[in-house]
Amino acid sequence: MSDNKVILNYDGKAFEYPIIESTIGDRGIDISKLRDQTGLITLDLGYKNTGATISDITYLDGDNGELYYRGYPIEQIAEKSNFTEVIYLLLNGSLPTSDQFAGFEKGIKKYNFVADEMKRLIDVFPRSAHPMGVLSSLTSALTAFNPKAVDVTSKEDMDHAAEMLIAKFSHLCAWTYRKKMGLSINHGDDSLNYVENFYKMCFRRPNQEFHLDPVVVGALDKLLILHADHEQNCSTSTVRMVGSAHTGLFASVSAGISALWGPLHGGANQAVIEMLEMIEKDGGNVAKYVEKAKNKDDNFRLMGFGHRVYKNFDPRATIIKKAADDILNSLGIEDKALDIARQLERVALEDEYFVSRKLYPNVDFYSGIIYRALGIPTEMFTVMFALGRLPGWISQWKEMRLHNDPIGRPRQVYQGAQKRDYVEMNQR
Repeated sequence: MSDNKVILNYDGKAFEYPIIESTIGDRGIDISKLRDQTGLITLDLGYKNTGATISDITYLDGDNGELYYRGYPIEQIAEKSNFTEVIYLLLNGSLPTSDQFAGFEKGIKKYNFVADEMKRLIDVFPRSAHPMGVLSSLTSALTAFNPKAVDVTSKEDMDHAAEMLIAKFSHLCAWTYRKKMGLSINHGDDSLNYVENFYKMCFRRPNQEFHLDPVVVGALDKLLILHADHEQNCSTSTVRMVGSAHTGLFASVSAGISALWGPLHGGANQAVIEMLEMIEKDGGNVAKYVEKAKNKDDNFRLMGFGHRVYKNFDPRATIIKKAADDILNSLGIEDKALDIARQLERVALEDEYFVSRKLYPNVDFYSGIIYRALGIPTEMFTVMFALGRLPGWISQWKEMRLHNDPIGRPRQVYQGAQKRDYVEMNQR
């Protein structure tokens, strides 16, 4: 293999495939002509080693625990930015000037409402409906109420669709929460910023004066920033795949929500709380479950420790840990499950077994703690994840359309029956 090509020797012939350079991180082998030249395809279950696109949005290095949005380290973004600015950054590729930011925020607030007909739709769902099913349905339904926002051949219409969805999606998430809690629906407040507005729509109680808690708003802001994009994960790849058929933004994001719903993807922080509740019901013996986690013959696993991508540490966890501490200290919550979480955190950061294996608490561990402290039901955790991931989904969808990526159409290695003739039923 040379620096700029790979040579494949097959069936007595040599075939050359160029190397696609990267700014940082993995380079790629361009195998787009492989099947035509050799009759072979690649087999990569789960696409773990397959690059589906060339992107300049997010860079992730799991080995070194690095995450960049448009080249900016997540540590700097989380410390100095707010969620609205991060949305602008992901969508447009650069940080906004004050005038650009003001214009962007104004554009979002222009759509800070949802049609009355949408309220009738949410009324149809029973309170027992899973919030992610409700959210996916409502997001898809936006297409019916905004038919002009789905022209994927027009950059102007794509930007318009993005602006509209960003504004309305926070309402759908808040309404989904209110439905789950049996509360009346709140509307947007243009005097507030994006996160403050969402917070008020969720938590304002009828007949009570509402006060914005800056500690809670700050924690929500950071959580949404940390979840804003994460390269070509399952839900993002789903949004791009669906969008590659020239499907509109709302329907593409609705598909992404369904992918995120899966417990192997967006349900990790919910699994953390369910684990804590299980330990609590069993008497709260943390040491017992730590030993179970160490026992390779035991099926029990500590949820929220280590990460499928980050082999060293999750850079987002360090950031959100402080927000979790601030929330617990500010609200003065007494909760046995959260006490168990703190005990597990100490073990993971100090016990040689966990330290040597780099099984540190990840972002899902701390986000689950924060959501529980705020009184958000566990079934709503993934809805919060979706709100944070929305700008990443939109940015990836927009990038795919601007690059005019072809429709996604994976190949397969077929191992079924060979050609055979149909046999009449009475002769079988």
